[in-house]
Amino acid sequence: MIRIEPREPSALTNVAVPVGAAVISLGLAAVPLALAGADILAAFALMWGGVFGSLFAFTETLTRATPLILTGLAAAVAFRARLWNIGGEGQLYLGALAAVAIGSGAVAGPAWVLLPLVMVAGALAGAAALVLPAWLKTRFGADEVVTTLLLNFVILLFVQMMLEGPLQDPMGMGWPQSAPVVEEATLPQLLDRMRLHAGLLVGLAAAVILHGVMTRTTWGLRMRAVGENAPAARHAGIPVTRTLLWVAVLSGALAGLAGVGEVAGLKGYLTADLSPGYGYAGIVVAMLARLSPLGVVLAALFVAAVFVGADTMSRAIGVSSYLADLVVATSLLTVLVGGFVARYRVVRVRTGEARQ
Repeated sequence: MIRIEPREPSALTNVAVPVGAAVISLGLAAVPLALAGADILAAFALMWGGVFGSLFAFTETLTRATPLILTGLAAAVAFRARLWNIGGEGQLYLGALAAVAIGSGAVAGPAWVLLPLVMVAGALAGAAALVLPAWLKTRFGADEVVTTLLLNFVILLFVQMMLEGPLQDPMGMGWPQSAPVVEEATLPQLLDRMRLHAGLLVGLAAAVILHGVMTRTTWGLRMRAVGENAPAARHAGIPVTRTLLWVAVLSGALAGLAGVGEVAGLKGYLTADLSPGYGYAGIVVAMLARLSPLGVVLAALFVAAVFVGADTMSRAIGVSSYLADLVVATSLLTVLVGGFVARYRVVRVRTGEARQ
């Protein structure tokens, strides 16, 4: 017979698992490339050039990574407390909706007033989208996986209604989009003639601050304790319900800021197709990072590089860009398997020993 026993992974193992997952996923991507008749080495060279071949290519990768950092942090902080937030997509859209509602001219003021106001509004809107499912979980035991997932669709329908109603751009010739964000509410560009904006700095600062909070503060200890064993944490005097609600506020706010960055830093206005799935991809980023805030930055860069590189490769050699989705999916699967191997070991025992 066999028995599965827990073990404490080493620091080297915690680093090797996500790195190995990334390498294995790229190796597995070679299989469909070969079946499609593509030159594997040339394909990977095109992916590399699409990410690092020029300053423009690299800044595009950083631009794509910016919302992934924030949604990855949102998932990481929630999952650390075992609050399974699957609603990052809806929280992103609600944050973007709040940003354009205020930043498209409803409130006038200088940039040093209007830009922070837009960011706070977006963060609060994203937080509100997660506080409700968290409250239903703590009050009635509702499964937050179901409530946050279904709330994504409710929020997206609400956003579409607003874009075809009160927030529709009167100059948009009937197209369902919001009025553009005014210049005073726009995040500054980091480089001339590039799309990279200050939202990247917001994400990097959030990762550093969140790392310090989770590892060096009492609140971070409470959050980890609730995630490890909520009944034991409650027995030790930790306010579990209050901690989960504050985690929901922080997680939803981070996802809301991702939406603010997309409308106030990149696109300039809100449409129903603002996000290609950043809220869901943030879950993959968080899992690849093993829920580490600093690791989220590296994981987001990897996922963004895969998507940008796959787009370049698909245009050059005619291979479907859905290969990027395959790489990301296999990365998640391999990191989950690697995490299991790192945390548990299979021991063969005799029948008599197993009964004891």
